Amino acid sequence: MTRATKTIQELADFLGCKLEGDGAALVSGVASPAAARAEDLIYVESPRHLEQAAASAASCAVIPPGLSLPGKILLRAANPKLAFARAAEWLVPASPIAQGIHPTALIASSAKLGPGVAVGPYAVIEEDVQIGAGCEVGAFCFLGRGARLGERCRLYPRVTLYAGARLANRVILHSGVVIGSDGFGYVSEAGKRRKFPQVGEVTIQDDVEIGANTTIDRGSLDRTDIGAGVKLDNLVHVAHNVSIGENTVIAAQTGISGSSSVGKNVVIGGQVGIADHCEIEDGAIVGAQAGIPTGKTVRSGQMVWGTPARPLEKFKKQFAWFSRLPELAERVKALESRILLKAE
Repeated sequence: MTRATKTIQELADFLGCKLEGDGAALVSGVASPAAARAEDLIYVESPRHLEQAAASAASCAVIPPGLSLPGKILLRAANPKLAFARAAEWLVPASPIAQGIHPTALIASSAKLGPGVAVGPYAVIEEDVQIGAGCEVGAFCFLGRGARLGERCRLYPRVTLYAGARLANRVILHSGVVIGSDGFGYVSEAGKRRKFPQVGEVTIQDDVEIGANTTIDRGSLDRTDIGAGVKLDNLVHVAHNVSIGENTVIAAQTGISGSSSVGKNVVIGGQVGIADHCEIEDGAIVGAQAGIPTGKTVRSGQMVWGTPARPLEKFKKQFAWFSRLPELAERVKALESRILLKAE
């Protein structure tokens, strides 16, 4: 892993943090307090983290105003976790996925590669593909006919882009991602299933990151669209004609069925199932393993849980009663016995 060595003063200037201590000391990485070396940066978010940070070998910590950490060089930040993340990007840049054009890569003569594009071993780039400046295409990737990549995209090994897939700038696709596969659409005919056309588009906007083995289907007749800044975890499935708004985050093993709409700044937990033609409005939160029935709308800012999904407060009340069912059943049996005795 590549590391950059900087003075703590340089780091403070980069982050815009107030420095307390020796600015000439060196920092070259980031780590948890338990694993840190002297030149690693750590961060403290709350008083409960102070003891572990004080015992760390790290000489420098990012810390919020109002907390003290004797013996450490301090960088004061209102949001230490954010400052730490920015420092990590600067001090420990991502390792290259590919460098140069590997001789085993198969690149069509009509493909257009921008300046600084790197292509790894055995990658296949078909006709009329366009790849923007500074992109990295890992080993065994497949870019189908007419696919488009903006600038500085990173495709880890074994990513597949079907024909015509569109990626904007700075998109990160982890291993096993498939973009533009056919949606799951069929029409009944005499007891059999005939495939409905899956000829639409799929577009991925700026600064999207998509986890390993996630699949995004192309539109049926329209378009599947992933908005800018969206972050999808591993093993997420996005079906045809789905739209996901800017800066939404979706955890692992979630499935979104066809023609559903997810708004901006939505948070969706792991293993959520969203049926077809649902609408999750801006800022909603969907708890892990929730089930959203066909056509349901989750309103803006609402937090829902359970299957079928319902407002969190209602879910908590219902779940509390559900957990008491064995006790209630015993009470009902006792009451029934008393009624029968009286009847006799």
